[in-house]
Amino acid sequence: MSNPAAGSRISDRSRVIAWALWDCGSTGMSAIVVTFVFSVYLTGSVGEGMPGGASPASWLGRALTIAGLTVAVLAPVTGVWVQAPRRRRRALGVLTGMAVALTCAMSLIRDDPSYLFAGLALLAFTAAFGDLASVPYNAMLKQLSTPENSGRISGFGWASGYLGSVTLLLLVYTGFIMGDGPTRGLLGIPSHDGENVRAAMLLAAAWFALFALPLLFTAQHATPAVEEPRERVGILGAYRKVWADVVHEWHRDRNLVYYLLASAVFRDGLAGVFAFGAVLGVSVYGISEADVLIFGVAASVVAAVGAVIGGFLDDRIGSKPVIVGSLAVMIAAGLTLLALTGPVAFWVCGLLLCLFLGPTQSSARTLLLRMSADGREGIAFGLYTMTGRAVSFLAPWLFFIFVDAFHADRAGMGGLCVVLAAGLLAMLAVKVPRRSPSPE
Repeated sequence: MSNPAAGSRISDRSRVIAWALWDCGSTGMSAIVVTFVFSVYLTGSVGEGMPGGASPASWLGRALTIAGLTVAVLAPVTGVWVQAPRRRRRALGVLTGMAVALTCAMSLIRDDPSYLFAGLALLAFTAAFGDLASVPYNAMLKQLSTPENSGRISGFGWASGYLGSVTLLLLVYTGFIMGDGPTRGLLGIPSHDGENVRAAMLLAAAWFALFALPLLFTAQHATPAVEEPRERVGILGAYRKVWADVVHEWHRDRNLVYYLLASAVFRDGLAGVFAFGAVLGVSVYGISEADVLIFGVAASVVAAVGAVIGGFLDDRIGSKPVIVGSLAVMIAAGLTLLALTGPVAFWVCGLLLCLFLGPTQSSARTLLLRMSADGREGIAFGLYTMTGRAVSFLAPWLFFIFVDAFHADRAGMGGLCVVLAAGLLAMLAVKVPRRSPSPE
């Protein structure tokens, strides 16, 4: 006779794998579009020789600021709307499809300054749709997990994202970027007019679409058979509901609200380090557009290793010391990078930043779980997502402000350090619950 329990476990495992594969596709595409390839192409080749005005790196900061503001406005509405599980698959499908379509459109951006602003617009909206898609995606975790295994499943999705970044970066490097001369990569695609980079954007779009399909096809099976009645919530109603949740947590534990604000700031600083690191490596520190992909692979691996090590330290000394210590090291590494030049300095300081980026991200999520009330973890993580999206314009805004103020792309790192320092100072004021002794 067949074992129903075993069949259920296999079904649950396949749905978890489908969920993690979406992260593999999304993070991989984001690494190519926002961080290591298309953004570098825009600020380097496309923006080169742009007459007068701000530098291309500064315009990139402006574009990502607009993306952040867009997400800040729409994320609360999206979060409230997808509280009903039946809506999550539909929202995820629409937002994923928009991100894939916009990435395909990047293949039309030629190596000419007249295409810079069109390229920046595509990048900004792709980043915005990708961020918004993570709202229904993260909400699906509750449908796939229990309190006993949610951490493992979440970590599995995180690791899948790192794997997707490494794999796609290697594919793009070997197939489209590697080498010099009129053709690049093992596919021998011409580099004239950016054809090799534009072709890589089609691969990135296909990658995301391919790995998103399993979740989009299976998500409806994770929807409960009996659901709450339909509740029509408009834009104003969504903001009122978010505010009501914040007020409730404020009366229950003000430190949780303090932490939500502090983590929103330093998490945006972490995102800024990843978003602008490759651009600075090429424009300031002399890394080639091909070698920056190799750096991206190394950075993803180092960040994953850091997250694992940070997890062990978190269990031993607590989440707050890991976050505070990691942010302090990252600020020191960023300030050191401001004072140095050359590829070696970029590699050493850049990988050091990534080593401590992983533990900060991991412990930030763990600390929220420890601070949230029993039965209200979902609301706490919803607010965690909302507040993070609400300040997602901060790092790119300070980046281009510093670049413009000091008339140097290098100064943008100073703006990112300011965001990290603000998050660090805010974290010092957060009181965290005492750690329970380990059971014998």
